[in-house]
Amino acid sequence: MFNRLMLISTSTVHGSGYLDYCANSITKFLGTAGRVLFVPYARPSGISHSKYSELASEKFADMGFELAGIHDFPDSRAAIEDAESLFIGGGNTFLLLRDLYRADLLDVVRQRVAEGMPYIGTSAGSNVAGLSIGTTNDMPIVHPRSFDALGLVPFNINPHYLDPDPKSTHRGETRETRINEFHVLNGQPVLGLREGAWLSVEGSSLNLEGSKGARLFRQGADPEEFKPGASLSFLLESH
Repeated sequence: MFNRLMLISTSTVHGSGYLDYCANSITKFLGTAGRVLFVPYARPSGISHSKYSELASEKFADMGFELAGIHDFPDSRAAIEDAESLFIGGGNTFLLLRDLYRADLLDVVRQRVAEGMPYIGTSAGSNVAGLSIGTTNDMPIVHPRSFDALGLVPFNINPHYLDPDPKSTHRGETRETRINEFHVLNGQPVLGLREGAWLSVEGSSLNLEGSKGARLFRQGADPEEFKPGASLSFLLESH
């Protein structure tokens, strides 16, 4: 088993275009894997799948890769079995996981990743790489079969993590409050990935990359801050 994962907090950061800020790292990560299979399920079906795939295809073509949407294949499981690399895009995490269950794709994705197929996720696509989607920021617009996700890493991810703003007049819960509520009933660690950050997994190595840091929440412990470049491999060792 040799997982190769790139789990990105967001596809777009302020002031840049789609995947611009992490394009060089994606190119390096994919290496010689010339073809990319794209899963657009986090957006509504039909025309949205096609438009989303067109956006991704144009960007990956700029990086030197051919990208095709999984919805264009007659057999989605076979498409994943044959894929050189997999990219699951962002959108609504509940919708994404529901459709992954409906198409019976979770086990084949796990198998192919375990065989070394590179996996890229952004936002919702990173969220489903964790143990569950219980720490997504998205609204439950549909009801997936389970909140259990792919489990490619033995913790949960909170993409787009926002720190509390002391100047804000907003009186609702902060991300930290909501994650602490999660930990009243759930034991797995939660990694809050700020926009501009991503995780790079190569086998037993897990590193935090990008321009922003991350915040680690563990049940019964104070949050820990990690800067870009930090090794988080200890989170994999707990698996």
